[in-house]
Amino acid sequence: MQPMSFPELLEYLAKQPLLALAAAAIFVTALGGMLKRGGVPRLGGFVRGLGNLGLVAALLLTIVQFTRFTTGNDLALPQIGGMPAQQVSGGETRIPLSRDGHFWLTGTLNGEPRRFLVDTGATVTAISQDTAIAAQVPQRALPQAVRLRTANGEVQAELVSLGELRFGNIVARDLDAVVAPGLGETNVIGMNFLSRLKSWRVEGQTLVLVPSPVQNVDDTP
Repeated sequence: MQPMSFPELLEYLAKQPLLALAAAAIFVTALGGMLKRGGVPRLGGFVRGLGNLGLVAALLLTIVQFTRFTTGNDLALPQIGGMPAQQVSGGETRIPLSRDGHFWLTGTLNGEPRRFLVDTGATVTAISQDTAIAAQVPQRALPQAVRLRTANGEVQAELVSLGELRFGNIVARDLDAVVAPGLGETNVIGMNFLSRLKSWRVEGQTLVLVPSPVQNVDDTP
């Protein structure tokens, strides 16, 4: 394996902001030590302190990212089968079990109609690249790449924020999600979406979603 060239290294670090922050903090810390030993103790101490703060920040952000996106279960990626229509009844959205043995939601992402597989084993909601493009999901100003385990292996995904996600009488705004090339055409609803609900349960072969009471009347389609 050939070592990376300097431009390739810069391109890689641009896609890994936490790694770039850690590398910059290490450099600043080392620079502070050199200044301190070179006869400028005050400036050296100040620069070294900035480097140490950068290292602490990188560590804390890494822990937060690991906690939010690590799961012991894989994302299920079945083939799309028959999808019976969901219904809104008595303030609840009810989704019948599909013929493939999974629950599928039909909704809109930023006004774009899409289908989503409900996966309680997935920590975070995930969308395909095609869905991200069609729904005009913006990239973050500071891109964040995460590793996501799927049934087909580990893939790299990009962290995004979904402007508005609607299902039946439920709406979620500014929802964390990942854009994962390894999902193919599949979109997945994870626990970070389900945790926003007042409750959810399975009754026989029906998934029942109860929206949070804090939703505004205007939020209901």
